[in-house]
Amino acid sequence: MSKIRLLFCGSILALFAAAPAAAEFKPIIDRIELQDGDTFVFLGDSITHQCLYTQYVEDFFYTRFPERRIHFYNSGVGGDRAKDALARFDEDLAKFKPKYVTILLGMNDGSYTDFKQNVFDAYQRDMSTLLDKLAEISAQAIPMTPTMFDARAARMRKGSEPRDTYYNSVLAFYGAWLREQSFGRGLGFVDMYSPLNNLTTDQRKKDANFTLIQDAIHPGPNGQVIMAAAILNDMVKPGQASAINIHRASGDRWQAQARHGKVSDIQSDPLRFSFQAESLPWILPPEASEGYKLTHAGQRFGRELLRVVGLNPGKYSVNVDGQEIGRYAAAQLAQGVPLDESDKNPDTKQALEVALLNKERNDKAVHKLRDQWGALKGKRYQLAAHKDKPDEAEFNEKFDKWLPEFKENIAKFKASADEYENRIYQINKPKAHQYEIRPASGE
Repeated sequence: MSKIRLLFCGSILALFAAAPAAAEFKPIIDRIELQDGDTFVFLGDSITHQCLYTQYVEDFFYTRFPERRIHFYNSGVGGDRAKDALARFDEDLAKFKPKYVTILLGMNDGSYTDFKQNVFDAYQRDMSTLLDKLAEISAQAIPMTPTMFDARAARMRKGSEPRDTYYNSVLAFYGAWLREQSFGRGLGFVDMYSPLNNLTTDQRKKDANFTLIQDAIHPGPNGQVIMAAAILNDMVKPGQASAINIHRASGDRWQAQARHGKVSDIQSDPLRFSFQAESLPWILPPEASEGYKLTHAGQRFGRELLRVVGLNPGKYSVNVDGQEIGRYAAAQLAQGVPLDESDKNPDTKQALEVALLNKERNDKAVHKLRDQWGALKGKRYQLAAHKDKPDEAEFNEKFDKWLPEFKENIAKFKASADEYENRIYQINKPKAHQYEIRPASGE
């Protein structure tokens, strides 16, 4: 073999020997599985501090898994960037030993300006550190893309071209980077950005002034339903709350099947039975009703369906515990009717009671708790601004005097939130109900 040929073969062997091994990636987590006693933390900025999408996700778990005592903790602070979340990591997150932590940051990290590499570098560094720290405490991180910046809403509000016209595209870039980081680490992931942008685009085909985000940054209740639905869609994947299927076997004999519940004591003439559901439908407070409709949330995540096959043609009255909740044609009942859509349905009323109590919990306890953490951040910024200045000692003294008040308030509002949680778990258990389907009078 010639010397040149030997050198060529040696070079090829060296090239293969130097080639790095193929990367090994972890499977992506695609489902939240919360068990009795688990803690779920929502980490974020002012959009999490609003206590809305967090509240609606809590409502889902309270009603869908009433037998599991799941603890929720909101860790959102207005104005936060990833570096701020790191500053309060131990005392406002790690101490609760969460099983899952959703992360909604990025809106402030981009500085509301065009893309700047140094700003993005800081976001990458701090977000990567945050993900590392969550792994160290064995918490399953679920990063979520930044939400939508609505430049059109900003134009409508300001009457002029905003300085951050292109900021929504900056957030898209941040979200794309975060997605790759999440998948590379084998984490869960939620796309908040696309549902908000896509639904807004669809609605602006009908109404050019439509917006879910009046101030361009903070979605209102209807927008936050879309955010909650994104979490459920990407990480929970729920189906119907329950389904009752009744069919005529022969003559006056009826048979029943049920999903997520139990049918018993079937009688005929008129058709009667008892049903005990395992869970309640997902119902939200009235201020979120438009977002609930826009996302088809009931159909996708909270349906309580009744289907009766074999009725004679005509109109029928559906009664639950002696209360008529609706009138339907036999053909409609054969297709299936959504009982959760009736505000007279006892399961719907019970689920709304849970949602309203949780709204009170968030308004009167959780939001006030988050306000305290926001105040602490402001105080710490003051200390940093006056470090090595003539009045540094004065500010340190003021902070030391204020800190006991902060700790007292934190304890007070946390205890209040826990007490509300106890009350919620006392009223979220489904009850057995008596159903009767009979020909509607006057029809």
